[in-house]
Amino acid sequence: MFRKSSEKPIVGGQAPERVDSILGPGITWQGQLSGAGGVRIDGAFDGEIAVRGIVVIGEQGRVTCEQIRANTVVISGSLKGNVTAHRVEITTTGRVWGDVVTISFSTEEGAFLRGKITMEEQLDLGFAPELPTDEELEEDAAQQEGAKAE
Repeated sequence: MFRKSSEKPIVGGQAPERVDSILGPGITWQGQLSGAGGVRIDGAFDGEIAVRGIVVIGEQGRVTCEQIRANTVVISGSLKGNVTAHRVEITTTGRVWGDVVTISFSTEEGAFLRGKITMEEQLDLGFAPELPTDEELEEDAAQQEGAKAE
């Protein structure tokens, strides 16, 4: 009757977020990270992050950027930069030097934040509309061909 589920609940009709890419420990990367999906950073990253999905900064992760934009950001390592996300979580080992703009914010005892938190009722992350997949493009083309044949 009362059992714990290891699966995250589906929120807002979306599937649970997952990590698709990992920047491993010992790796240093400079540049831009953008796209759909999830990313975990266990190494060092310096640049810009705009991800339609989840960004996890692991305990060994070190991120320096002007702005992180993502659906969800979980910080267990260090972040020097601002965060704009629907949900932000700073764990016990997380360290943040920057401002946070979010709808949902949680922190564990021992977490560190030097900056301000702005809570919003709604948040536009400024992502461009998603481009159609190859399958959707092929389906549209087939429908148009079918309409021409009639």
